[in-house]
Amino acid sequence: MLLDTTFLIDLQREFRGKRPGGAIAFLQSHPASSVCISLITWLEFAEGYGSEHEDACRQFLTPFPLVLPDVPIAWRASRLSRFLRAKTRRIGDHDLWIAATALELRVPLVTRNSSHFRQVPELHLMSY
Repeated sequence: MLLDTTFLIDLQREFRGKRPGGAIAFLQSHPASSVCISLITWLEFAEGYGSEHEDACRQFLTPFPLVLPDVPIAWRASRLSRFLRAKTRRIGDHDLWIAATALELRVPLVTRNSSHFRQVPELHLMSY
């Protein structure tokens, strides 16, 4: 499963609050599933940290295997962008890259931001 930025934000908030919520419960209900994050998700999540908290950000993100954009992901993102533009249903560039990554990996995207991602054909979404 590819974890979206919304999932990481909620997971971190739950850890800070020291109480389980939707993100923790989701992980507990899928113990055998492997998870990863896109470099774009890493970027979006890290954007919420000031430079003085870089170590904390990196520490939180370290357990998640990172998927780097490559040529097949870039091609898929370009096709999605072209398709959505033709349908006048644009989504943000970051979401475009995250969706393309999930499609190329052939894994579901775990998010609570389904309104943007629902526009992407063949993308398997999982809510929590």
